[in-house]
Amino acid sequence: MSETTAVFVHGNPETPSLWEPLLAELGARPVVCLSPPGFGAPLPAGFGATVGEYRDWLIGELERFPEPVDLVGHDWGGGHVLNAVMARPELVRSWVNDTIGAFDPDYVWHELAQQWQQPEVGEASVAKIFGAPLEVRTARLVAGGMHESVAGKVAAGMNEDMGRAVLALYRSAAKPVMTELGRNLERAAERPGLVVLATEDHLVGTVEQRRRSAARAGARVAPLDGLGHWWMTQDPAQGAQILTEFWESC
Repeated sequence: MSETTAVFVHGNPETPSLWEPLLAELGARPVVCLSPPGFGAPLPAGFGATVGEYRDWLIGELERFPEPVDLVGHDWGGGHVLNAVMARPELVRSWVNDTIGAFDPDYVWHELAQQWQQPEVGEASVAKIFGAPLEVRTARLVAGGMHESVAGKVAAGMNEDMGRAVLALYRSAAKPVMTELGRNLERAAERPGLVVLATEDHLVGTVEQRRRSAARAGARVAPLDGLGHWWMTQDPAQGAQILTEFWESC
């Protein structure tokens, strides 16, 4: 019997290069990396880069697979994953998420996100971050915890399209949008779920918020003590192990 395809979806400000260390640990398992429009892929004409449009984009991509997949989402990719699973659970065999805390009613957007959600302030922030020289963008990612082995590759994809998508996406998700979307979390329980809980990731809600949302979605929780937002580059072997164990249990 052939293995289920694992589909990986990254977030902001990322490209598929983010997954390279972890994928190397998975061996011969069939994998596909999907790039959300604007994040390592072009922004199509007429694509508004809103939460709903990214959900519909991902659903369209999943419909192309002949069988349900094991879906893995990080950062905003995790948001797209959950929104797609809540709408079309039959498209996946299982799902993995590390940002489920954003759907909790008490979640507060991190400081940079709040800047991007403000007119003019957001444009200035995006121009500074995404318009900086490559070495400055790379250093910023490394300072945030991304391993040097992939930071330069990811930074190379931080372009004008990504900056436009960032502003549109975060503004479309300003409170109370994510809380409203989270009202359907229980539907995600129709498929086995796993929440990766990196204890030093302070962008995606408190540990309590993540555990509370995981319980509502019927998901298991896999703590990664001492790892941060880019856990898949900090300890790819441990990341691959928890994913493999979860998939085998499904």
